[in-house]
Amino acid sequence: QMPMALPSIMTGINQTLMLSLSMAVIAAMIGAGGLGAVVFRSITRVEVGPGFEAGLAIVLLAILLDRLSQNLARPSKGPERVAPRAPEPA
Repeated sequence: QMPMALPSIMTGINQTLMLSLSMAVIAAMIGAGGLGAVVFRSITRVEVGPGFEAGLAIVLLAILLDRLSQNLARPSKGPERVAPRAPEPA
C-alpha cells in the first residue's frame, strides 16, 4: 500500500515546504531571523531594493523546492532499453 500512498505523501511534503516558506515573513514579525526578516525590515523602512531581492530569493527557493519534491514524487522508471538496430542490407 505504500507505493500507492507515495504521491499523496509527497504532495503533503510539498505543501508543508511551501507553507514553511510563506511563514518566513510572518515569523519575522515576532523576531525570527533569515530572509523573512530582511523582507519585513525592508517593508517597514520602505526599502524596495533589499526587500525585492530577499523576496525574489524566497520565491526562487520555493520554485526549486517545489520542482525537487515533484520530481521525487514521480515513480522512477528503469533504464530505457533500446533494441539494437538491424543491420542494413548491403
